[in-house]
Amino acid sequence: VQLQASGGGLVQAGGSLRLSCTSSVRTFDTYPMGWFRQAPGKEREFVAAISITGRRIRYADTVKGRFTISRDDRYINAHLQMNNLKPEDTAVYYCAAAHSARNDYAPQARGDYDYWGQGTEVTVSS
Repeated sequence: VQLQASGGGLVQAGGSLRLSCTSSVRTFDTYPMGWFRQAPGKEREFVAAISITGRRIRYADTVKGRFTISRDDRYINAHLQMNNLKPEDTAVYYCAAAHSARNDYAPQARGDYDYWGQGTEVTVSS
């Protein structure tokens, strides 16, 4: 499974961006999806995760109330709506999928994900 993230760009503080993640494989299988980010010189960190059904969602404390993760009903995909962006949100954002059929599974650990996209860069200017 190959994932591709898109939607990054340059935005001023307070602005919004919507990231999308799609798969090269058109399959009816769906997986738990997550978004991570990595700022220059820092470790890759968890941002948000959504279960297969969409009923279980998790966010990092730093993005709660500003970011919203969602997914379409079919295929492997995920979206990340980012509002009220801050300069500290500047990073390369990666989407990931966990090879699991558990409906309530929305992992936060990098090691729980099996497939990764190439990343899309988000830059927030002050």
